[in-house]
Amino acid sequence: MKQSVSTLSVKRILFMGLVLTLAMGACKSKKKAVQPTPPPAPVEQVVEQAPPPPPARSAEEIAAEKLENSFNAVANAGSLNAADQSIQQTLAMFSNQETPVLIVIHEENGIKDYDEPTTIKRYLEYLKDTKKNLNYISDIRLDANGKVSELELRRK
Repeated sequence: MKQSVSTLSVKRILFMGLVLTLAMGACKSKKKAVQPTPPPAPVEQVVEQAPPPPPARSAEEIAAEKLENSFNAVANAGSLNAADQSIQQTLAMFSNQETPVLIVIHEENGIKDYDEPTTIKRYLEYLKDTKKNLNYISDIRLDANGKVSELELRRK
């Protein structure tokens, strides 16, 4: 069979194109292999900083937390003797047994309405009798000796 010259030249062109393509691909890969690899990026050392210390709590915050715990201890006491002991410990935190306790029953536009004022002694007896602490401390005032001189409560 006789092939035409044009068929041979087309085959030859395709073969040459294939060889040329392979040669170009091989050159690129050699070029990459010859180039030195870039140095690794510098590793940043992470220095752990100690977390900042929590802000110091004020004497009022500490006293309020202790009083909340004391009120719960009186309300949840298992016996009358335990409640009386908790009451005596709580009274020691106050300037006297007649320290006023104000209970906010309503507030609107910054104007507060209070329940009938009571004393800390009567409030603690109330907690002992009802066995429920339905209020939380909203404001506390301390005297120069660090004892509670006034207490404001709100409903939970």
